[in-house]
Amino acid sequence: MDNIYHSENNGDIHFNSYIPEDYTGKESYSLYVTLSGYQGLYFQGVGMNIKTEDFGFEAQKYNEKMIILAPQLEDWGEKSANQAIDLTEYIIKNYNIDKRKVYLSGYSGGGETGAIIMGKNPKLFTAYLHCSSQWDGDYEVFSNSKVPVYMVIGENDEYYGSQKTKMTYRTLYDLYREKGLSEEEINSILVLDVKSKEYFSSNGVTNQHGGGSYLFSHDEEIMGWLFDK
Repeated sequence: MDNIYHSENNGDIHFNSYIPEDYTGKESYSLYVTLSGYQGLYFQGVGMNIKTEDFGFEAQKYNEKMIILAPQLEDWGEKSANQAIDLTEYIIKNYNIDKRKVYLSGYSGGGETGAIIMGKNPKLFTAYLHCSSQWDGDYEVFSNSKVPVYMVIGENDEYYGSQKTKMTYRTLYDLYREKGLSEEEINSILVLDVKSKEYFSSNGVTNQHGGGSYLFSHDEEIMGWLFDK
């Protein structure tokens, strides 16, 4: 907990990490980076990102040979996007990572950061899971990469609503059509999943935004999509 990467270009980057005990460096491992929401930022307290969100813990169930990073960043904007990219590149350079299996997810403010990353350096990652958030990244850069993205949000998310996510889906869909992709090809890389009130209430959750953090990280269909890429 609270490792620090002293980046020459982006300052001190705090992060929590999970490295399987059997990792020796001889075999390539997958890499998963999970970006937390506002409640997990560094000023909230050391380790609050992994205390308030389960994405990093649940991910361990999908791949035993995967290193997991949970950066504890300072904001949800450009600075944090640059730090997350820097940290990911550092780990890839210094550990035996399978570059075909580098995954990213972002929840809430972390989703805003993740979208910025996808608009700056999308090909660093194999697939991106965008949870309960809004898209702040460059559409054109991201669509050119054709990196798969799964966007999930509650229909009546109390913080963001779902309209911005629906608009992002439509914008990306139209860009892919302009690039000549078929509907089948688009559906293989672009997923919109708007969860109904019943999805939350049937699981005893009344708050769609905060509840999304727990339910989405524990949803095998959602998390399984990410690690199946």
